[in-house]
Amino acid sequence: MKHVKRFLGLCILLLILTGGYFLYEGYQMYDTAMKELPLDDKITEIRQKPAYTTLEQLPKTYLEAVIAVEDKRFYEHPGIDPISIGRAIKNNIQYRKLMEGGSTITQQLAKNLYFTQDHNFTRKVAEGILALKLEQEFTKNEILELYVNCIYFGDGYYCVADASRGYFGKDPADMSDYESTMLAGIPNAPSAYAPTVNPDLAKKRQQKVLQSMVREKYLTQEEADQILAQQ
Repeated sequence: MKHVKRFLGLCILLLILTGGYFLYEGYQMYDTAMKELPLDDKITEIRQKPAYTTLEQLPKTYLEAVIAVEDKRFYEHPGIDPISIGRAIKNNIQYRKLMEGGSTITQQLAKNLYFTQDHNFTRKVAEGILALKLEQEFTKNEILELYVNCIYFGDGYYCVADASRGYFGKDPADMSDYESTMLAGIPNAPSAYAPTVNPDLAKKRQQKVLQSMVREKYLTQEEADQILAQQ
């Protein structure tokens, strides 16, 4: 029994030390990024882009679709969602592969603003620290607006306006419900879900978006079916 307790104690100590190491390294990455380009300057840079689109210029259906499929607890969490992280860990263990990351919209914004797409713990910690800072300094709607203006939609489109014009030939405000729900699904995996790459996969992803909207009560099943039949 004594050996078991000692072993468990060593395991806990190792976890604490490992966690401390990644927290330190993550903070250093975050701090370096802030020194190279302060957050306010980065946000100003994005907002000054000619294609920048405000929430008021985006269809309600598109915004609801983004929240439903990307981060259903967006308006409830402080930037990091322990519930989503716990669910992601459970599913990854269950299926024995990395299926989910548990990232919130705020974390994804943090990653797109400063950090690489590499999957490693140091970057995730830095991303989490910046996500908390973003939530302190900006409203939820400001964060959502910034997010749709700097995510990648495939085909070289790095904001919602360019993607809407490129895929549908129209400004974001003029997107139909069908186009809005299709566009909302692309950033999860642009190389797979871009309608110009694989229309069938894009349609399947759109169906998942609509299912999420029904589950979160943004739409009834009848309304979702009507949107899917619009094409």
